[in-house]
Amino acid sequence: MEFIFMLTHDDATVANAVEVYESIRTTGLRQVGFKDVGATPATLRRLTELMHEDGRTVFLEVVSTSRKDELQSIEAGLDLGVDVLMGGTNHEGALDLIGQAPVRYFPFPGTVVGHPSELQGSIAEIAAHASELTSRPGVHGLDLLAFRHQGVDPAELTRAVVAFCQLPVVVAGSIDGAARIQSVEGAGAWGFTIGGAIFDGRLPGGPDLGRQIEWTLEQISETR
Repeated sequence: MEFIFMLTHDDATVANAVEVYESIRTTGLRQVGFKDVGATPATLRRLTELMHEDGRTVFLEVVSTSRKDELQSIEAGLDLGVDVLMGGTNHEGALDLIGQAPVRYFPFPGTVVGHPSELQGSIAEIAAHASELTSRPGVHGLDLLAFRHQGVDPAELTRAVVAFCQLPVVVAGSIDGAARIQSVEGAGAWGFTIGGAIFDGRLPGGPDLGRQIEWTLEQISETR
C-alpha cells in the first residue's frame, strides 16, 4: 500500500503547512498532500515546489461543497502542477477542465455531502458508481471516504469498491491506527491518507509528527 500524509486537520490544510512540511522533509515519505481549503494560493504553491524538489508525489484533495468552488479548485490544482487531483463530485466539469493535462484524477464515488465530508448511499450503490466512474477516460483511481460513512462497515465497503473497479482505490479520512490500516490493506486498497490523527498525536510516537509518520511507514512496509 501507499501512505499519503495529508497536511490537513478538520478537512482543511493547516495554517502552518509550509513550516510543518519543512519539519518532516527528512522522513521516508513518498506521497504528500493538502486540501483545497484552509491555505492561501501562495502557501499551496510553495508546498508544491518543495515537495517536487524532494521528489515526492503531490496530491490535492478537493473538498469544496459548491460546483463553482470545486471547479475553481481543479483549475488551481492544474495551475500548481500537482500530480494527483483527488475528491470532488462534479466529475463531468472536472474532466472537461483537466482535458489532456498531465495529472491523475481520483474522484469521490458515491454521494458525498457537507464539510467535513460524509459519504452516503448503500454499498451496492457506491460500488456501482465506482464502476461507472472508473470506466471513464481521464479517471485514474478513486478517493473513497470509507470511514466517513455512518451506516456501513468500512472494510466491506472498500472491498466491494475494489472488486468493482480495476483502478487504484485510496481510502481517505478517519484512519487513526494499526487496525484501520490493516483493514483497508486487507480489503485491497491501493493506498490511504492520514492527516488529523497525526496532528492530534494519536499514533505511536506522538505528538512528534516525524515519529508518527515513520511508524505509519513501518506498518505499510510490513504489508509489502
